[in-house]
Amino acid sequence: MLDPDIRRFYDRYDEGARLGQGPFQLEGERTRELLLRYLPPAPARVLDVGGGAGAYACWLAGLGYEVALVDPVPRHVEAARRACAGHPARAIASAREGDARDLPFGDESQDAVLLLGPLYHLPERADRQRALREAARVARPGAPVLAAAISRFASLLDGLATDALRDPAFAAIVERDLADGRHRNDTGRIEYFTTAYFHRPEELGAEVGAAGLELEAVLGIEGPGWLTAGFAERWADAEGRAHILWAARTAESESSLIGVSAHLLAVARRR
Repeated sequence: MLDPDIRRFYDRYDEGARLGQGPFQLEGERTRELLLRYLPPAPARVLDVGGGAGAYACWLAGLGYEVALVDPVPRHVEAARRACAGHPARAIASAREGDARDLPFGDESQDAVLLLGPLYHLPERADRQRALREAARVARPGAPVLAAAISRFASLLDGLATDALRDPAFAAIVERDLADGRHRNDTGRIEYFTTAYFHRPEELGAEVGAAGLELEAVLGIEGPGWLTAGFAERWADAEGRAHILWAARTAESESSLIGVSAHLLAVARRR
């Protein structure tokens, strides 16, 4: 069952619009780039677990993939269906409510599995292991399993970039994040996110391996560019955007910089 705090957050927050705003645009662009790098060619069958409002599911379907989306938030499932409605070339195979820890799909039925949201909304390690093992179960042998996480240092760096650390309540959230990775927002301020778990890069890799998956890499998605002053103007400029993306690619596998990214991506395969 989804944590009630998380459900309330997503009932208020417009997840469907997020990747079109501010530095989230970099997250979206880089995630799409990395998916194309590791996914098998279309028309492979892709399971998008915790696929939210369908940002990646509809895009992949438009590229010819057979995409099924599962998400625990009814509002997201309906948004994903609407996002593809009226666009036959972008229709997703299915969108349904479901839990990453108990997937309604058969063993070895998927050519690739995406976990781009579930891990950071499962604060307990045992639940994250269940989700990863479920992904491994439904993946075909050798299939990629791509799992995203939020960096342990995301709130600290965001607080510096936005000056939110001036708020003692936010500073207290950051201190808890750094202490044990458990992000808890008791302020009621939606911009401070919701219940989550923030990983260190090496911890994410260890959890993936412990679930029986063969880890290939843990990559930083955004690199340092999401912290760029005047991000919107730089991103709107072709040369500025190219520099931000170049920095992300350059830093993606540098061990001393991976945690600077707001989001991490574990690349693994079903053995």
